[in-house]
Amino acid sequence: MSLTIDKDAFGHALLDFLHTENDRISVVVERNDGYVDVSMIHPYFSNFSEWPVSEKKAIKYVKGRVLDVGCGAGRNALYLQGKGLDVLGIDISSLAIKVCKHRGVKKARVLSFTEVNSKLGKFDTVLMFGNNFGLFENSRRAKWLLKRLFKLTSKSGKIIAETLDPYKTDKPEHLRYHKLNRKRGRMAGQVRIRLRYKKFINPWFDYLFVSKKEMEIILKDTGWEVSRFIGDGSAVYIAIIEKKKLLE
Repeated sequence: MSLTIDKDAFGHALLDFLHTENDRISVVVERNDGYVDVSMIHPYFSNFSEWPVSEKKAIKYVKGRVLDVGCGAGRNALYLQGKGLDVLGIDISSLAIKVCKHRGVKKARVLSFTEVNSKLGKFDTVLMFGNNFGLFENSRRAKWLLKRLFKLTSKSGKIIAETLDPYKTDKPEHLRYHKLNRKRGRMAGQVRIRLRYKKFINPWFDYLFVSKKEMEIILKDTGWEVSRFIGDGSAVYIAIIEKKKLLE
């Protein structure tokens, strides 16, 4: 299900950056407890040389036909295309897809994560950079989608997913939010947020941050398991997730 243009804050910010290259463009990230932060837009347009070291390491594990989930401005797809890979970028933002195509992404479609199906064919790698493990939203939905991805990927298929360990913080406002989530029966890192840019406001949506242990618990009984973690010791890390039968 795609976003309507009048509610696509992120897409409008991408489009404005495309036309202005103004490094100050950002979106406001509003959490449902009232906490707000900002997310800069220029990293979505970054070249490989500007990527974090962990992403440079992880991208080496990408093989074959690629599904770039939440492709944004297309930086991952453009890099992989340049390496000769067949990449399909998907995003719920039609404006993001417009930006991708303008920048030269060959295959990009307006499509939600849950709409990915066998009609798209088989993939060898599912790429989820930019903390996009969060698109699983919650543990129950994650297990369902992981089982679907197992069927939609080749025998040597893998998922390369970036996330953030929510427990690596000492900020009282985040610790209070973790406590509130647990009280409501949610995972501590299951945030409910919306984005704002100029007059545009996204609908509220869930986004999931997990620890390494929580990720491994979610993967249990889905056919997937982590083969390695990549990170620099900060809260952000990347998991290389492979099919179990290849590791036994």
